[in-house]
Amino acid sequence: MIDLHESPFTELAALLVVAAVIGLLGLLLRQPMVVSFIAAGIVAGPSVLDLVQSTHSVELLAELGIAVLLFLVGLKLDLKLIRTLGPVALATGLGQVLFTSLIGFGIGLAMGMTPVSALYVAVALTFSSTIIIVKLLSDKREVDSLHGRIAIGFLIVQDLAVVVAMIVLSALGVGDGDGSSSEDSGWWRVLKILLHSLWMLAAIGLFIRFVADPLTRRVARSPELLVTFALAWAALLAALGDHLGFSKELGGLLAGIALASTPYREAIVARLASLRDFLLLFFFIALGLQLDLSLLGAQLGPALVFSLFVLIGNPLIVMAIMGYMGYRKRTGMLAGLTVAQISEFSLIFVAMGISLGHVGNDTLGLVTLVGLVTIALSVYMITYSQRLYLWLEPVLGIFERRIPHREEALEPSDLIHHTHDVVLFGLGRYGMAILQQLREQGMRVLAVDFDPEVVRAGQAGGLDVIYGDAADHEFVASLPLSGVGWVVASLPAHRVGLTHEDPARSLMEALQQAHFSGKRVVTTHQPGDVDTLLAQGADLVLCPFSDAAERAVTRIVESRGGGINPA
Repeated sequence: MIDLHESPFTELAALLVVAAVIGLLGLLLRQPMVVSFIAAGIVAGPSVLDLVQSTHSVELLAELGIAVLLFLVGLKLDLKLIRTLGPVALATGLGQVLFTSLIGFGIGLAMGMTPVSALYVAVALTFSSTIIIVKLLSDKREVDSLHGRIAIGFLIVQDLAVVVAMIVLSALGVGDGDGSSSEDSGWWRVLKILLHSLWMLAAIGLFIRFVADPLTRRVARSPELLVTFALAWAALLAALGDHLGFSKELGGLLAGIALASTPYREAIVARLASLRDFLLLFFFIALGLQLDLSLLGAQLGPALVFSLFVLIGNPLIVMAIMGYMGYRKRTGMLAGLTVAQISEFSLIFVAMGISLGHVGNDTLGLVTLVGLVTIALSVYMITYSQRLYLWLEPVLGIFERRIPHREEALEPSDLIHHTHDVVLFGLGRYGMAILQQLREQGMRVLAVDFDPEVVRAGQAGGLDVIYGDAADHEFVASLPLSGVGWVVASLPAHRVGLTHEDPARSLMEALQQAHFSGKRVVTTHQPGDVDTLLAQGADLVLCPFSDAAERAVTRIVESRGGGINPA
């Protein structure tokens, strides 16, 4: 019989096996790996199997994982992108952080928590998981939609709020309980952290201005060296940040910002994404190892209250802000659902509070339980967001102005009143090719896309393009369909029978409700979906790859008479 505690490597191997098994179960249940990995830590921890006794190795890998995570987040914070953040992203992000903090703090006090613990929990509730949200939006092909762009915008604002919270937290924590003199406390500590921050920012600014591009250009000649350099840079600044007093996390974030304006940031993100996920496994496992199930059980009541607030309250806050700013209730709800969970940053934030002696493990247990509940449920809320909107649409009118002026600006009303032969949904590469071919055949085409940038580019090119979403039944009903002979849906990634909502099915349901009598054409990249789409109401299903291959073979066969030897 193998003694699992005979060496750290044996323990690590057992831990990875447990994580893989539980991760597979989570995958079958369509849960994010964050939930599975925390569950793996709980199972491997002292409350269940007690597999790990050499915790130092796990903690070291966890710290490196946090540095890499924040490094990659920093890579997304391009200074140009930060300068161009729209007013809605800024207002929604800051408003959500402010109102969630205030309401969460009041809930914590009402449940008998100490002011410090209530403050930590309230701030932790404001952070949403960028990783999970971007992954879900990418799976649904909604990253470039209006609500997807807004959501990613206020997630970046939240990331900046994390930075501010960590700076304040670090400043208040330095010197506590270590015998420091009164001169090295209070405002002096805040001033020292501020001076260190300004020095670090100045150094990063000089690095970005004079060093970043030429250095990464030389390093990028070797893909292996690029990965090693990125890791070394993230670890170096994380260690420097820890030395200067504002934590390894902030150091890692600044390391990413320093390289965010270089042309190689996407290559770095792509090459480090898998390593980040692997190292973060140990962070979440380390959290699970620290959890006492009996402690979690004692937090069930407060965790349920806070979870309901995050799942319901956070989306309502976003919807109220966006509605006030002139967006439609549908856009507000779809964007609001992305904040219906707390983030891995929430756990990092509370873990920092424990290391500084501000809160105890019971607070970490509470926030972790809220994370488990909200992440698991919000996955389904975002995945089925279109259906959820249709159910709730009758009661969401209070979150929409009488004239949603920001979205109406994207929809030229004169195009709505023109006569068109075809309405085409989706202006990707295939959709644009269809549009050009139809125009060459003399047909009048009204194109619809949910990417505002695509709409502006099409209008600038003289095309009849308006902003809209095929899954929005109200929008489809507003279109002039009476004289239209064909509706063509060139929408991305149709997957039938999976948990991801099928936009083609939503469109055909909307056309049926609008009593559309013309023909319906749908595209799919999955030949196995053809029969299902026909059964759902499509008159014609196009398979771009199969159709192109068939056309190519036809041309090859026809050209045999021109001298081509088939052998």
